[in-house]
Parts: sequence; C-alpha cells; structure tokens
Amino acid sequence: MSRQIALLRGINVGGHNSFPKAKQLALAESLGLRNVSVLLQTGNVVFADPGTPPEETARMIHDRIAADLGLTVPVVVRTRDELAAVVAANPFPQATAEPKSLHVTFLSAVPADTSRLDALDAAAFAPDRFRLAGRELYLWCPNGIGRSKLADAVGRAPLGVTATARNWNTVTKLLALADA
Repeated sequence: MSRQIALLRGINVGGHNSFPKAKQLALAESLGLRNVSVLLQTGNVVFADPGTPPEETARMIHDRIAADLGLTVPVVVRTRDELAAVVAANPFPQATAEPKSLHVTFLSAVPADTSRLDALDAAAFAPDRFRLAGRELYLWCPNGIGRSKLADAVGRAPLGVTATARNWNTVTKLLALADA
C-alpha cells in the first residue's frame, strides 16, 4: 500500500496553533484518509495514499484545518517514495551519527529564486553546512541548530514557497512509519 506524509508547519509550538495529536488524527480521518498515524504532536501525519496528488492532499488538509479550527497552517505532503528519496539523497551522511544536528526543510515546490541562498558565504558559517536539492533543503549544524548563524541566515532567505523543517530523527521515523 502506498502512503503519503503530511507535514504541518507551526502547530503546537510555544503554545501557538494548538492542534493536539488526537484532533490531528480525527481531522485526517474525517477527510476520508485511512490507516492514519500521527507521529509526535508537531504535525506529522502518515496515511494511506488517497489517490490524489500530494499538492491536492496538502490543500485539502490545509482548507479543513482553516474551516474547522480557524488556523492557517501551511501543509507540505510527500509520498513514501519521495521521503525515501530524501533519506537516500542526504548530502551529509556523517551527520546521521548525531541526528539532532541534521535538519531537512521540506518545500512545497522548487524555489524559482535561490539568489539569497546562493549569495551565502558557506565558509563563513563553518562547520555548519547546507545544501538545496530540489524541494528539500538540508541543514547540518554539528554544534546545534539553536546557536547556528547559518540556520538563521538560511531562515531569512525568502524562497517564495511553503517550507517546514524536521530533524533527521523525525524524518527517519516518518519513513519507518510509512513503511510499517
């Protein structure tokens, strides 16, 4: 059975956009999604592929959250195979030894303008590194993301697309859940 993974941005963070795990599950099931699992409480929903393109699934979930909860929650959806490709394409395999140091930002589309990212002087942010690969932005911060000047600089580079980040632990757990 094919699966899709919905990544909701900015819920249950710092007391904002409250959307408990049980409500995430109930909302997904109310949309007709089947075999739904929710990982953590931060907006990671895995379900049987509903037969719609991921972009349409994302729009459907976004619209229902807005209608039912009055929240504007950006949603990015990947298929199980797309998520497996993200894991396989990790440009920083050495980072998997400390998975909290590696983050993937999932983008709703390939950014049309990457000039602000391209202008970053990577050497100035060492040992932190990043790589944009299609609709994913990998960010490796060996000393932690909280103190990373690169993470801040990358976050300020407008890409003109919806984006939501997950650490490597969450990415690999989502893939395992999609494979279960």
